[in-house]
Amino acid sequence: MTPRLAKAIINGLLIALGVISVAPLLWMLSVSFMQPGEASQFPPPLLPASATLHNYHELFARAGMGRYLLNSFLIAIMATLIGVLLNTMAGYAFAKLRFAGRDRIFQVLLAALVIPAQVTMMPLFLMLKQLGLVNSYAGAIVPSLATVFGIFLVRQYARSIPDELLEAARIDGAGEVRIFFQIVLPVLKPILVTLAIFVFLASWNDFMWPLIVLSDKSLQTLPVALATLSREHVQDNEMMMAGSVVTVLPVLLLFLALQRYYLQGLLVGSVKG
Repeated sequence: MTPRLAKAIINGLLIALGVISVAPLLWMLSVSFMQPGEASQFPPPLLPASATLHNYHELFARAGMGRYLLNSFLIAIMATLIGVLLNTMAGYAFAKLRFAGRDRIFQVLLAALVIPAQVTMMPLFLMLKQLGLVNSYAGAIVPSLATVFGIFLVRQYARSIPDELLEAARIDGAGEVRIFFQIVLPVLKPILVTLAIFVFLASWNDFMWPLIVLSDKSLQTLPVALATLSREHVQDNEMMMAGSVVTVLPVLLLFLALQRYYLQGLLVGSVKG
């Protein structure tokens, strides 16, 4: 087999796998523009016979999806901003600051990675209940504020910062806060974008925790509202697909917009870490 033929076969397989991966998303988008009941035909059509925005209109006018969309944006954005800041501060501290028990504390944090998130939900819920944060935006945001994975990711990248650079800043009279915001953060930009994408996606797609902590329907997020909608309109496949498009589209656009920084953060972090 010639190298050119082998390359053509590999490219063909990659294209075929790409089409298989994207096909469900494209069909979901197509169904969202179909007339009610059209997707239930057999065999199901690939394209709408007459494209319509009826499903999206019903989704926002009758199902109140606009409120859930706003809730998801608010929770995800706040969780991302605060979470990235706290994870970055902790990761930098474990990488470059010296304090008693630093390595032992970090080892305990790494050990916590093996604990399933579901195990911590009940203790966390009881703690938030004592603080009066249940059924509030703050209660939905708290689990995303600091994660072991985020701290580990920043620490591994921050270890590549030369100690001489930090010492020179201290000799020039810069305090730790100034060093962190004016020197460390610009250097950590690629990994911060990567971490922000991780935190935003995790918060946006989270179903279990908002379902537990948010009992007020007006505070529910898109994944919870979509699950509720599927029970109320179990036969309305077109509206379900429209709701899925509304849920997937923001995170897809975010990833495409920040893809370059995301890959740069992963690749550089893996080399320098």
